[in-house]
Amino acid sequence: MLNSFAEGFLLGLGAAVPLGPINVLIMSNALRRYGAAVALGTGAMSADITYLVLILFGLFHFMQNPTIMTLLSVAGSAFLLYMAWIIYRGRHEPIHLQQVGKTPILANWLKGYTLTLLNPYTVIFWLSVSTYIAAKALNPFFTVLGLFSAILGWITLMPLAIHKTKHLFSQRVATLFSLLSAAILAFFALGMLASLFKS
Repeated sequence: MLNSFAEGFLLGLGAAVPLGPINVLIMSNALRRYGAAVALGTGAMSADITYLVLILFGLFHFMQNPTIMTLLSVAGSAFLLYMAWIIYRGRHEPIHLQQVGKTPILANWLKGYTLTLLNPYTVIFWLSVSTYIAAKALNPFFTVLGLFSAILGWITLMPLAIHKTKHLFSQRVATLFSLLSAAILAFFALGMLASLFKS
């Protein structure tokens, strides 16, 4: 049990920590509003849970259909470009608490959920995880528990660290960070489309 939890925890860190679209969005939002950043992260984790449920009910093989993967890639790229535009448009938004916009928490959760659900790499990740669990004869429950524990820890502690140190960021730095975030998201979107055309 402990071994399965530990392996799952390491898998979760491997999935959560690398710089990707969700982490970029979480960091960008954490500068202005901690709740929005956590909502994005929990939305992404909810999409992971959705795929996990599909695996449990034996419906995941439908996601391996080339047509579905193509649609996911196109929709995911379009959504990433939209998120990049939103960040770019709000690049001058003040980071001071009293001036923070009042975007509903649910809207941020939905962004995280949609972006992760439309990301074909999420499908590939869960296929790899299910194969890994079977190959190493791990306890599925404790492996998944460890995995989600790592993800939950990351999506709450990482934005908290950024939010608590936001006073160290000048408005100019925050604006540059927004520009960089928008560029990274656009890069991921174009990369996803490029991979689609290559395949």
